[in-house]
Order: sequence, then C-alpha cells, then structure tokens
Amino acid sequence: MSDPTPLKGKIAIVTGGTRGIGAAISDKLVGEGAHVIASFAGNVERANEFAEEINGKYGEGSVQVRQAKVEDPEACKALVEEVYAEHGKLDILVNNAGITRDKLAAKLDAADWQAVIDTNLGGAFYMSQAALPRMVEHGTGRIIMISSLNGEIGNIGQANYSASKAGMIGLTRTLALEAAFSMARAEKLTEDSIGVTVNCITPGYVLTEMVAAMPDKVLDKLKSVIPVRRLARPEEVARVASFLAQDGSSFITGQTWGINGGQHM
Repeated sequence: MSDPTPLKGKIAIVTGGTRGIGAAISDKLVGEGAHVIASFAGNVERANEFAEEINGKYGEGSVQVRQAKVEDPEACKALVEEVYAEHGKLDILVNNAGITRDKLAAKLDAADWQAVIDTNLGGAFYMSQAALPRMVEHGTGRIIMISSLNGEIGNIGQANYSASKAGMIGLTRTLALEAAFSMARAEKLTEDSIGVTVNCITPGYVLTEMVAAMPDKVLDKLKSVIPVRRLARPEEVARVASFLAQDGSSFITGQTWGINGGQHM
C-alpha cells in the first residue's frame, strides 16, 4: 500500500496559496502530511477563511497564512527567513502567485507590463533566490513553478502574462542546473541523495472560482479547443505538485509538466 502521508514532516511555502490553484496545492500538501505556509498579497479576509477551513479539516496549526508581496525581493527574503527561524528548514517552495493585466500588446502600457513581469516572474525568482541556498545547505529541497499553457503557446491580449510564464520555464531549467551544481560543489550529491530539484507545471484552463463565473458560452468555447472537452480541476494540478514535492521524485529536475487536456502536445 502507498504511504498516505508521503510529505509528513515537510515544511512548505505556497505563494498565492489561499485561492484557486494555490489553495488546492496547499490543501493537497497538508493532506499528505506537510505543514504549509500559504502566502497572500492582500485579501486578509479570504486568507483567514482559508486558514480556518484547512485547520478545521486537518487540525489546528496545519496551515499558516502570511501576507507577502512577492514582487518585493526584501519581502520574499523575509518570508523565507521567517520560516527558517520558526521551523528550522524549508523543504518545498511552490511559486504560484500571479496576476493578469490583459490588453493587446499595442495598447499595453509600461505599468501593466511591469506589474505582471514583476509579480509572476520576479516573484518566482526572488522567492527561489532566497530559498535555494538554504535548501542546498540543508541538502534537500523542492522548488515547483506554476507557469501556464500560455507561456508555451502564447495568447492574444496576454503579452505580459505569456512572457512572464515563459520566463518561468527558462528560470526552472537554469535553477535546476544551478541547484545540482551547488549540491555537487558542496559535496552533497551521492547515490542515495534526495537532492534539490526544480520543476515547472504548465496548467491549461482550470476550473477555478473565477473561471466558473464566466458565461456558459465562453466556457463552451474554451472546452471546444481542449481534446478531452473539459477544464482541469484545481486538484489535478495539486496532484502533480505533490508528486514532484516527494522524496521519491529526486531524479526529476528541470522538467515542464503540462496539464492541459491535450491542448498542447
């Protein structure tokens, strides 16, 4: 029988971890034994509701919520150091926080371009930059980027979003190489090493609360371009994140995992 708590004792940060895909990932990691620190940008009420829900489901203290703006490198560093001070380690980092500011490229102003790049790509970099040396020092760690199908194929009106999500794929590959390089230089790579890995997930259209609120005609059009004719469920993305976070996934690094119902092959 498989272990129902393969992440028991693990400490995880999930950015944007109180809503949508991030909430599903936080829930999944807690359910498999991890203690999760779910960061959020500004919606304190929703964050507290999420914490109450998860702690009611799995037990008090299963999840903590922390407000942090990932576009601020000092806030990212402070969050990671706070977790280390409190827990003594960080096993898993899920870079999920993201925003959109959709406009055709010809009408996209500099502020909307920069806001999306700073949050989606900058946030993933700043959080990883703070966490990676600590993980190497500890000898183990998992960094998981939540990118997007549109980072692979592009999308009209999303030059900023698609560019930021494509950047996360390149960032994943570089950090995967640097993690292995740093581990080797520290003489921490052995035949039995769990290691430090960096991987990326590229979800397609996911049935979050925001998407579910769209008109039926819009949803039907979205489904029509997906070979399996449905949207992904948040827990399906969370399942892959959990798999990549486990010790047994130590030989998987620098990879991009598409969850798109066959929309991009």
